[in-house]
Formats: sequence, structure tokens, C-alpha cells
Amino acid sequence: MLTHPIKALILDRDGTLIEHVPYLYDPANVRLLPGVVAGLKAALDAGILLFIHSNQSGVGRGLFDLAAAEACNMRMLELLGLGDSIFQRVCLAPEAPDAPEIYRKPSPRFASEIMLDFGLLPGEVCYVGDRWSDLATAVATGTQAVGVATGLEDLRQELHEHGLLDQYPVCDSLLSAMSLILQKSC
Repeated sequence: MLTHPIKALILDRDGTLIEHVPYLYDPANVRLLPGVVAGLKAALDAGILLFIHSNQSGVGRGLFDLAAAEACNMRMLELLGLGDSIFQRVCLAPEAPDAPEIYRKPSPRFASEIMLDFGLLPGEVCYVGDRWSDLATAVATGTQAVGVATGLEDLRQELHEHGLLDQYPVCDSLLSAMSLILQKSC
């Protein structure tokens, strides 16, 4: 279902790269999902730019501060072992669900900024995530998307409920998603 070579991936964090722990604020609870290191390494080896776009509503709800979310990112980078600069940019959207949407997915703002700043066309960008909001962001931006069924929710059911099931492929892991993505990469 991917139609163009991918030059950039915008990855969700919780449930896509690391185990989804509700309102994660403690770096000690950060655990990589299976195949993530190999999948990210394959993307980097193919010259694909990597970005993270993660909703962090716990900040907006007052459960923890942005520094705690950033500390979890630092722990994830340590566990990945691929260097501190593998991600070109990281967007932690701190808005609570009932707050005005700025960067909270499915807001197109982060992807639009990346495309403008890096000279990318929507078809060259692919969202990868475990929730319908990740794929709905792709709809909002006109980018491609691949779902991964590695989060807490049943992604296929979520996509069915939101009318997106037939629009995007869903893989069982980030590594299998990378195999699909790299078939269309440069």
C-alpha cells in the first residue's frame, strides 16, 4: 500500500519503539520493544531520516513535567545504543486531550514543519505508530503510514472504528514494518 520511496519516518514512541506504560515518567520503566534496534538500524543504513512524534498528555494533565518525558527519551536512546542523534527532531506534544490542539496528534503541525524544513514531499514521509491517531496524522498531512500492532490497544479494531483499516497496512512489529517500508525506499 506504500506508493512512493520513503525518505523520512515519523515514529510514535510509546507502543511503537518502547513498551507502552500509561503516563510513563520514570526512565527505569523504559523497555524497548523486540526488533526496534534492528528496524531503526535498517532505516538509518538506508539513509532514511528519523523523527519522533509522541503525545504526552500526562504533562498537560499535570501528572509529570516535560523534563520527565525527556528523561525517558534519554533512557530510550541509551537502550537503543545507536547514538544520541539518530532522531533529527523529537516532538513531545504535551497537550491534554481536551486542550487546544497544537502538536497533539492528529495535528499536522509537526509533520508540516518537517516537510518544510527538510524539503520533503508528503509522499516521501511515513508515519509509523500503534494508535489510530498516528495514522490519522498521516491522513491530515497527506503522508504515508504503517501501523504496528505492538501497543496496548487493538490497532486493527481502532482503525476499523475510524474508517482507516483498509487505508493503511498494519504489521506485527517495527521490524516487519521496516521490511515493508524498505521495499519502497531508495
